[in-house]
Amino acid sequence: MTVRKSEHVLLHESLWEKEESSPLVEHTVGSLLAARARDCPDSPALVGTVCGTTRQRRLTYRELHAQASRVARALLRIARPGEFVALWAPNVLEWPIVQYGAALAGMRLVALNPVLRASELIYALNHSESSVLIHADRSRDYDLAAVVSAVRGECPNLRGVVSLSEWDSWLDTGRDSTELIACDPDDPVMLQYTSGTTGRPKGVLLRHRALVNVAKLTLETAGAAPGLRAVNPLPMFHTAACVIGTLGPLWLGGCVLLIERFEPGMVLDALRDEDAELLFFVPAILGAIIEKARESGGSASSLRIVMGGGADVPRPMIEEAEKFFGVEVYNLFGQTELAPVLSMTRCGDSHHDLVGTVGRPLPQIECKIVDPETGRTQPLGTPGEICARGYQQLIEYLHDPEATADAVDTDGWVHTGDLGSMDERGMITLTGRAKDLIIRGGENIAPREIESCLAEHEAVAEAAVIGVPDELWGETVGAVIRPRGESRKGMRGELEAYCRDRLSPFKVPEHWLVAEKLPVTPTGKIRKFELVEAAAKGRLTRLM
Repeated sequence: MTVRKSEHVLLHESLWEKEESSPLVEHTVGSLLAARARDCPDSPALVGTVCGTTRQRRLTYRELHAQASRVARALLRIARPGEFVALWAPNVLEWPIVQYGAALAGMRLVALNPVLRASELIYALNHSESSVLIHADRSRDYDLAAVVSAVRGECPNLRGVVSLSEWDSWLDTGRDSTELIACDPDDPVMLQYTSGTTGRPKGVLLRHRALVNVAKLTLETAGAAPGLRAVNPLPMFHTAACVIGTLGPLWLGGCVLLIERFEPGMVLDALRDEDAELLFFVPAILGAIIEKARESGGSASSLRIVMGGGADVPRPMIEEAEKFFGVEVYNLFGQTELAPVLSMTRCGDSHHDLVGTVGRPLPQIECKIVDPETGRTQPLGTPGEICARGYQQLIEYLHDPEATADAVDTDGWVHTGDLGSMDERGMITLTGRAKDLIIRGGENIAPREIESCLAEHEAVAEAAVIGVPDELWGETVGAVIRPRGESRKGMRGELEAYCRDRLSPFKVPEHWLVAEKLPVTPTGKIRKFELVEAAAKGRLTRLM
């Protein structure tokens, strides 16, 4: 049995009981924005690039709430409360405004990656049964408007399609006094698509209470000050950005500078120009910023907190950021199903803990380490699967009760699929992943989806997709191919082009290897760990 001392020290078992020093709040996403508009109407709230331009615009809380309210009323002209509204755009100013507007309208936002290919977009829109799609016309060199035009007829639930190029005229349709409904904190508010081991993305349905309180508790645990200025270069379709990076500063009445297109020099300029105190990161972004800062000889004297995760953050990267910026780097751990933070390191943690662990669980959530085979709670220091239970966990995987039952056991524990150990203080050290996923710069990639794509190519007899360690991205995608017949020169380029036409760019393999035979278990399952080892030791031939 676990015994708790006053310092929250654990004995015997890897079980962290709920710590209640920081209370939960009964806000929805919309009611919290309304509260800030009343409390600090003239305080800066949001800085971002207007969609389709290079112009930056600044909004106060009064202006942000007014625009979000007009979005809500415009949405209510074409959809009903409780319906899904999809948003397909890069990190533009309008993104968080739509997020708040959908919440004020009582609708559920579907956050979509702007690099989705046509078939992926169709799947998400039809699976979510979205009634409205709001989209940018372009994202970098990708013509989103053309894709929307091509797929609209294949999405029977869509009743409204709104281009952000029509933003002002569309907002004019929301200039009325329609009363906005009051939502309950337990109502669903967001659908996030996350890759699973089955290949097809699963729709993670999250509630208002989860988003608001995870954002609140994460920023409070980091010791962030009211009214802080934060720079957010993370993609808004991820919970790290649209929850922690957006609602966290909202809780504190702070201001977010949203970076549309990540360039390390631009982020450094923003940190300096805005006297920003907080930077959100994933390892690939932090590494690029450090390298650029080293080249330019600059820093960011106002910076106080560097916060992120998304993959194992290398110890040297944490130490370099600490040294270069003179800050402590807080390492977060979690997943979309937990909205998304479970644990984090804190001010006052030892150097060893800051660079080698993912900290202790946030308040108001239980955590344990279990034997993946038996489900029994592990002794302290013994690796196992990390499980969590609390207010923040997913409502369900949309339209997938089987996957929901696999992820959430009968006692309500979410099984993360990640492996780690816990010490007597509740400190968690990651040891690996039970899930067969590749995490590239914070992006979850399901190998099976890529394998299925490759299997359809006439030159491929068999394919296995693995994660290849990478200093910048954490992992990159590697494909091990067993060709039909002999491999030939030019096959790599042919397969890359084939994948680019069918998959999002970040899913296209960067490493191509050939094997005469793929190692399998007695039941025919590929032993991927053997392929990973063979690739690391150079025992596989490169595909030309």
